[in-house]
Amino acid sequence: MMESILVALLPGQVEYPAGLRLQKELLHLRQQNKVGDILLLLEHPPVLTLGKNADDSHILYAPAFLEAQGIKVYKADRGGDVTYHGPGQIVGYPIIHLRENGLSVRKYVWLLEQVFIDLLDQEYSLAAYRDPDYPGVWLNKEKITAIGCAVKKWVTLHGFAFNVNTNLEHFKVINPCGIMDRGVTSLQKIFGCPVELEAIKQLIIKHFCRCFGKEAKMITEQELQKLMGDGAVVD
Repeated sequence: MMESILVALLPGQVEYPAGLRLQKELLHLRQQNKVGDILLLLEHPPVLTLGKNADDSHILYAPAFLEAQGIKVYKADRGGDVTYHGPGQIVGYPIIHLRENGLSVRKYVWLLEQVFIDLLDQEYSLAAYRDPDYPGVWLNKEKITAIGCAVKKWVTLHGFAFNVNTNLEHFKVINPCGIMDRGVTSLQKIFGCPVELEAIKQLIIKHFCRCFGKEAKMITEQELQKLMGDGAVVD
């Protein structure tokens, strides 16, 4: 039986380096069994992240142009190519011990995709699907959820990016995940108006817990800091 999952909802935006640092602190604690499984849900300011297999040529504009647009670039130790994070996009970082949950990497990624396939189907009657050639969740050949993970000593980090009210214009500065013949979409694009982010976070938690056999326990940012000890820093 899988243990309950702690879900930390971090208010507002978290700078990408601070979010990465937080993940790694939790990763080490989870590897030592000092904390249980945790799901972080947050937003980032506009950034491009390059996975371990990323091709720099998939960034289509020069650094000066990106800087003028307020878009920073970071290398990440996840799988995959280049992707975009920004306001209005809910980024999820599950810190999950695969062995303790009886999961392979392939099954874990399959479950992450299933979270959003179920959410879009059951909450919005949208027929999302997997593409066997490309990780993530798709609607009409447009990606709505990107998946990019890493596993270290059986514990996961990085995760998913769900386009809710994302500025899709920013995706034009890259070939997202190196895919040149597909588009990207968002709930805002589909419905023609912004969607309330906190409500979507609750739906993600609901479907994440159902897919992974978890029971949600909500914790505040202050409780998360206490859980991690004095060394934890969230910018």
